[in-house]
Amino acid sequence: MPALIFDCDGVLADTERYGHLPAFNQTFEEFGLPVRWSDSDYAEKVKVGGGKERMKTLLTPEFIAEAGLPADPGALDEQVARWHRRKTEIYTAIIAGGTIPPRPGVRRIIEEAAGAGWTLAVASTSAEQSVRSVLELAAGQKLAERFSVFAGDVVPLKKPAPDIYELAVSRLELDPAEVLVVEDSHNGMRAALAAGLGCAVTTSAYTRHEDFTGALLVVSSLGDPAPDETVTEVLSDPYGANPSPYVRLAHLELLLAAAPGKK
Repeated sequence: MPALIFDCDGVLADTERYGHLPAFNQTFEEFGLPVRWSDSDYAEKVKVGGGKERMKTLLTPEFIAEAGLPADPGALDEQVARWHRRKTEIYTAIIAGGTIPPRPGVRRIIEEAAGAGWTLAVASTSAEQSVRSVLELAAGQKLAERFSVFAGDVVPLKKPAPDIYELAVSRLELDPAEVLVVEDSHNGMRAALAAGLGCAVTTSAYTRHEDFTGALLVVSSLGDPAPDETVTEVLSDPYGANPSPYVRLAHLELLLAAAPGKK
């Protein structure tokens, strides 16, 4: 049976710009840290997989001294973990507030795949609590219960390493040739491809101009019919799926059949 594995941030909802970035900045303010990330700053930070890992990019000797942070690596790791716990609380509250809508077509595709009996999962480098909150927002509570969730620190290496996807395939006992990943970033795509999985890309706020060579399909979004009509803009379609005016499950089935290595 085919499987559909979604990344979370930027795929299920446009959470990076409107959820994670303000949550990071509020955390920095609450802890009295001498930093605020601008939108352009964060466009670079999203290339680093994992929230704690993004926070650790701050930890130059100069920043540690200016912020009065401990020099001991263990104590510093504990401090970053405290920041990240608080950031996750803030982020989850933002998602619960309902101000960030799901991306176009996500719930529709999930409903189609669930109805067809596909295995459903999310594989993300974000904290599990954050991922589950976005999944429930995007899919609704009933459909969210159909998903297996692989998130956060369940693997030692985060995207672009393939570990999270390899774990999902192993735990769910999937045939890699029957798995399609939906990602929004170059690093996420690299992780999926390195795990031997086919990958379709829905670009998001910070990723439209990234290199997606190797993806089976690159679109602006999955799209939706009326009344919330959002037409899919096709950016790359090497296997001729022709998902117009929006992506359907049949298009994803075509991609699985056409994927390299498919027997």
